[in-house]
Amino acid sequence: MASYHCTVKVGAKGHACAHAAYISREGKYSGKARYEDLEATAAGNMPLWAAHNTAHFWSAADEHERANGATYREIEVALPREMTLEQRRALVEDFVAREIGDQHAYQWAIHTPKAALEKGEQPHAHIMYSERTRDTIERDPEQYFKRYNGKAPARGGCRKDSAGTEERLQATRQRWAEVQNAHLERHGHQDRVDHRSLKTRGISRAPELHLGGSGVRALAEQDISALLERRIAEGEHERAQRAVASVIDLSGDLNAARAERDRQQQEAQRAQARAAELKAAEAAREFARQATERFKLEQAARDFGRQAAAQFKAELAARAQAERAEREAIERRQQEERDRQPESKPPAEKAREIEGISAPRRVRKGPTFTR
Repeated sequence: MASYHCTVKVGAKGHACAHAAYISREGKYSGKARYEDLEATAAGNMPLWAAHNTAHFWSAADEHERANGATYREIEVALPREMTLEQRRALVEDFVAREIGDQHAYQWAIHTPKAALEKGEQPHAHIMYSERTRDTIERDPEQYFKRYNGKAPARGGCRKDSAGTEERLQATRQRWAEVQNAHLERHGHQDRVDHRSLKTRGISRAPELHLGGSGVRALAEQDISALLERRIAEGEHERAQRAVASVIDLSGDLNAARAERDRQQQEAQRAQARAAELKAAEAAREFARQATERFKLEQAARDFGRQAAAQFKAELAARAQAERAEREAIERRQQEERDRQPESKPPAEKAREIEGISAPRRVRKGPTFTR
């Protein structure tokens, strides 16, 4: 089933040569299993000095473009899986001819990596081009990227044509949808793509978020199945809506046309109901996951609180034990000091001893006799 994807990016100074090597799987991106998805690549409108090696052009852009200038613009588009390699290449070449023409030097590549979610091929194209507009003046690499001189073009660089406005972006997106639909019709495919937003097209569903490889790997198996079922249901719903809008009774049998219209409307309603059910189930699973995560966080917080309380109690017990040991040690030292001192006499006895030493001894005199 064809799907629409078209984005435009801007490359800063110093990144052009590396990005060109990335999309063409050259240099450090060559010979690695991770990058063995290159289906086709080509370049065009290069100046003579880079005609045989596009890396010279992008390296010169990195070196000579002004510091705040863009060295390239890149258009990234999704390609229909139902097309063959040759058909996809013709689609890209047709779009490049209409979007870029002979005005800008460009390089494109088609990659076919495996889709992270659906596991099938995910063909897409990278189209990078210089904003510098080509003219008939031959310039060397340094002059090519100088500021444009309107009065004397031969003395300045190529004029820059920035496609950064909203109108130019919408025009690019619309042109890609038109070219892709023309090729789908040419090769007998019924699917069509639309560059407009879901809201503009009157489709009342939220756009699907881009998960990427890491996001898909983080999903549970049941979530992946639910997401794939939702895609299928929404695709059926949109196809049914297109069919209802384009019912034409070529045979002139109005009753049959009305019956067919009613049947298709019922199918569209059933598909819409199925999509709503899948969306509700997905929301319920998401709510359950969030509730589980909250419970785990709360449980972890409680465990942490218990551990902190136990640790605090242990610290208090250790501190009390250390204080008791310190008091006992002090008491032992004091007892040892007392034991080492001589035994002291009572105060009264000690006072008598002092008095006996200090007072002079009295001699008792008897009666005196004379002869």
